[in-house]
Amino acid sequence: MQIVLFDNAARNNLFPLTATKALADLRCGIVTIKERWALQTGLPVFVQTTAYLQPLYKAIPTDESIYVDAAVFADDTLMNQILALQTNESIEDEHGWIAYRGEVDKANKAYKVDNVKRLTRCWQLFQWNDEVLRKDFALITKGRVSQPISSTNYIVKPEDIFIEEGARVECAALNASTGPIYIGKNAEVLEGAVIRGPFALCENGLVKMGAKIYGATTVGVKAMAGGEIKNAIINNYSNKAHDGYLGDSVIGEWCNLGAGTTNSNVKNTAGIVKMLNAATDNFEEAGLKAGVIMGDYSRTAINSSINTGTVIGVAANVFGELLLPKVIDSFSWGLNHQYEFEKAMRDINNWKQFKHKQLTDVERNILKYIFDDLH
Repeated sequence: MQIVLFDNAARNNLFPLTATKALADLRCGIVTIKERWALQTGLPVFVQTTAYLQPLYKAIPTDESIYVDAAVFADDTLMNQILALQTNESIEDEHGWIAYRGEVDKANKAYKVDNVKRLTRCWQLFQWNDEVLRKDFALITKGRVSQPISSTNYIVKPEDIFIEEGARVECAALNASTGPIYIGKNAEVLEGAVIRGPFALCENGLVKMGAKIYGATTVGVKAMAGGEIKNAIINNYSNKAHDGYLGDSVIGEWCNLGAGTTNSNVKNTAGIVKMLNAATDNFEEAGLKAGVIMGDYSRTAINSSINTGTVIGVAANVFGELLLPKVIDSFSWGLNHQYEFEKAMRDINNWKQFKHKQLTDVERNILKYIFDDLH
């Protein structure tokens, strides 16, 4: 038996983050949605997504599977209901399928549930990060023992700090009184960093010297964090290595924030922030605090000033004077020009080589699909 996480019809509401990956690969808390299902169930997990993204994922086995809406954040009760499904049974709510076992057109017995938590907007990722990170910490560390914490560090509530094998933390301040702190395998926290939980630094991640990080913040695999950060998710292989503020935001994979880049997360009026829903081209209320959503492979120039509630697309090279506009399209070059596709591919590959990776043919094809769709 295996789990198949499928994208629902609303996946486009999560652009630009789902332009380059299935919903199941979004990170909230410590792990991605796909990784969380694997940890919770102990079963193999596969992904079913839109056609141009499917080559990123392994072929789905032909034997019977439990299909689950990837947008669903299941509590223990719902998880047990899903795993208990028999052939041709399903679970639904007022929005449609939550899960079914077997073939969807043969599901003949449906269980109705209410109050299901579904991811429908990008900004929910940073809004939910506190709650989900705490739950992930409990899931990942249950029954395990942390590596010793070096005596060079200043520690508050060490029982809520977990350091994986190979991680290095010296001369830092770790305060877990406000939430747990997780330091992943072979990650490193450099001298003078000050961290308040809840916080997660994933495998091979790096926190720079003197960084000031507030919860609830997640730094992805081989990602880099410096300056001042609060309630943000920095995804795999991305860099916020220098001074500048990042708050209430999600930064995609393979992004780079130039030195001094700072975002606003609160309006001067202290009013509700609105962010673009790229699927509907409408601005929607995202709460009192909302910073920036940045798609994969995008970069900002030094001293970039990012407006409150900004959405930056995929593979954008962002630079411009004064406060940047709230919407910056995919493949933008500056604010008024388009990135040439081949130049964009060359530059992305240059950035990947910094971390000993190469742009794959599958990734290139996905980016070409997005580029062509702009015209």
